[in-house]
Amino acid sequence: MAPAATKNGVIDGVNSSNGVNGHTTSKKLQFETYHNIINNELTTTAKTRHGINPAAVQPLPEVPVSTQEDVDKAVKFARAAYKSWSKIPIEERGQKLREYADILEDHKDEFAKLLTQEQGKPLAQSYIEFDMSTTWLRAFSTMEIPEDLIEDTEDRRVVCRYVPLGITCGIVPWNFPILLAVGKIGPALYTGNTIIIKPSPYTPYCNLKLAELGMQIFPPGVLQALSGEEDLGPMFTTHPDIDKISFTGSIATGKKVMAAAAPTLKRVTLELGGNDPAIICEDVDIDAIIPKLAMSSFLCSSQICMMVKRLYVHESIYQKFLDSFAAHIKGTMKVGPGNDPENFIGPVQNRMQYDKVRNMYAQISQQGWQPVIGGDVPPSDPADKGFYFTPTLLDNPPEDSKVVTEEPFGPILPVLKWKDEEEVLARANDSKMALGASVWSNDLKRAERMARRVEAGTVWVNSHFEVSPIIPFGGHKWSGIGTEWGLNGVKAYCNAQSLWLKKKV
Repeated sequence: MAPAATKNGVIDGVNSSNGVNGHTTSKKLQFETYHNIINNELTTTAKTRHGINPAAVQPLPEVPVSTQEDVDKAVKFARAAYKSWSKIPIEERGQKLREYADILEDHKDEFAKLLTQEQGKPLAQSYIEFDMSTTWLRAFSTMEIPEDLIEDTEDRRVVCRYVPLGITCGIVPWNFPILLAVGKIGPALYTGNTIIIKPSPYTPYCNLKLAELGMQIFPPGVLQALSGEEDLGPMFTTHPDIDKISFTGSIATGKKVMAAAAPTLKRVTLELGGNDPAIICEDVDIDAIIPKLAMSSFLCSSQICMMVKRLYVHESIYQKFLDSFAAHIKGTMKVGPGNDPENFIGPVQNRMQYDKVRNMYAQISQQGWQPVIGGDVPPSDPADKGFYFTPTLLDNPPEDSKVVTEEPFGPILPVLKWKDEEEVLARANDSKMALGASVWSNDLKRAERMARRVEAGTVWVNSHFEVSPIIPFGGHKWSGIGTEWGLNGVKAYCNAQSLWLKKKV
């Protein structure tokens, strides 16, 4: 259903009068047309573009291509809204987030289907992402941010309190567009900031609808979203009146974000790429851990920064593990469109990533790597067949291989032998990336000892890719700066203020 007319780029008859000021009855959204959300109004742009359904390489609906003028308007309205939003008690802001989660759930089926359509992941995985998102919102909405009592004497009391930054911008990637947008929206708004969401050009649809739905809960200017092309991100990172950028994406782009934010001294949180090692000790129950490792290696077609990217298996169980792992993947991980419930591995999300992953697959024969399963190089032009790859295991490639040292971000996994504990820890730590890692052993003391020596922002024992809204998540080294989620991540949307209170004049 298209709008009848527009005036100054605003869709007639649609504004913040429907559903704000605490109104929690959900007004159903339509999912046929997509707009920017600026100051609780649906707006258009002179130029539009469209995303691509990666399962069939077919165009999706048109979305706006925002300009500097659009960005300036959104920032102006965000600044105006901040003055009142930041003064609302945190308990009331938390209540608004819970109301937002409630009406988001009214659109669960629509969001899950849209996510599969634009991102490509199987529908079951889309529902999981959606459910995580509402869980995250509710968890953020009740977090306590206590003032830290530093000193309390007869003369004075000194506390450290946490105050909002102001205007924030969340730059969201294309692999988990709902969860990673909500993971920025929740902490920003809860702590009294306003936020503008900038979706990936590859997956703008769910993010635009998240902000459109927010019109029913939040005052104008509090939650906005603008879609655009590759030049939109720099408009935000260089804008003089934005106080913080929360960016999730590649290391290369993260460096550009940090450089662009430097002249205006913006706060930045950067959650960047990973090359996660998993170390498998010789005493594990192979049959018990293989399903967990397969899930932690190939979920979302391995397009998750915290997937297992290097699998180190003790040499005494290596061949048995490799054979069992290959059999499990062949038997359970069918490839195909996400709307088919039989499929576990959907397409990679876009042509750029397809070309990068295809280049990695092409090197299998060029470099003499030995595939245990998979390894077929798909066509250079997939036409309308989709951006698909067969899951591939490589048998003990050299440690300096590109597939070991780089993050493929596709369903290809090197399995590597190890013998000595010191040596495998050195190999696991020999990377500029340090996002996540795991150690697997029935000897928990040994596993914990090894885990404490791994260089990574998150280290799991006998699991991988477990996440929670109440636990900080971030990388070391080149995998990021700062953390998202947990109390640490929520405080990252605040300035610390030391308050000295003299008891006597």
